[in-house]
Amino acid sequence: MAEGAAGAQTALEYIRSRIETARRRFGPPPEQVELVAVSKTFSAEDIAPFLLAGQRVFGENRVQEAKQKWPALRERFPGLRLHLIGPLQTNKAREAVALFDVIETLDRDKLAGILAEEMARAGKSLPCFIQVNIGGEAQKAGIAPEDAVGFVQRCREVHGLDVVGLMCIPPDGVPPGPYFAQLAGLARQAGLTRLSMGMSGDYETAIAMGATQVRVGSALFGRRPAT
Repeated sequence: MAEGAAGAQTALEYIRSRIETARRRFGPPPEQVELVAVSKTFSAEDIAPFLLAGQRVFGENRVQEAKQKWPALRERFPGLRLHLIGPLQTNKAREAVALFDVIETLDRDKLAGILAEEMARAGKSLPCFIQVNIGGEAQKAGIAPEDAVGFVQRCREVHGLDVVGLMCIPPDGVPPGPYFAQLAGLARQAGLTRLSMGMSGDYETAIAMGATQVRVGSALFGRRPAT
């Protein structure tokens, strides 16, 4: 784990340099690849050095955990953007809309309808990514790849949501490149330009396939605490 602000700065500079190298190596590159620092399971004290080092975009998996950590951090550090990157239960939608700036895990019509209602109630319009179960894995959330383009259309036209991109987590233990390429193809079909794909072990491959944001946790923070 990075120790203090100096260690956080070093870790951020290393990851950002690799992101930029990958972005330029595989052309034509996206104008920018955004680094989402995945802070799930880490405490506010662990996160603060990265905030002091200038990182402002973070990802959390659980609404309740984010609720405990981020309101106080927002008061200390302006300009934060918090992404929900874990599955969202419909009964947590109201809290999610209040806490987060981006929802990355929209994956079913019922959730789309409830999010639309909660955003209208709160006077917000949060950008949303559609999570695609790109490997068709029973244990993972996400809309089936063959249903993704139609679901994007419904979320926009029926529910009025601001769908900006697609997100995926490829299967473990196999080369991720073909799955990232498939997601990029689905995004083109749906008329979307943003792709959230790639984590600590494969973000350079994801950038090669067109990722516009990568979700990096352990490569920044180190091994996650036992839960």
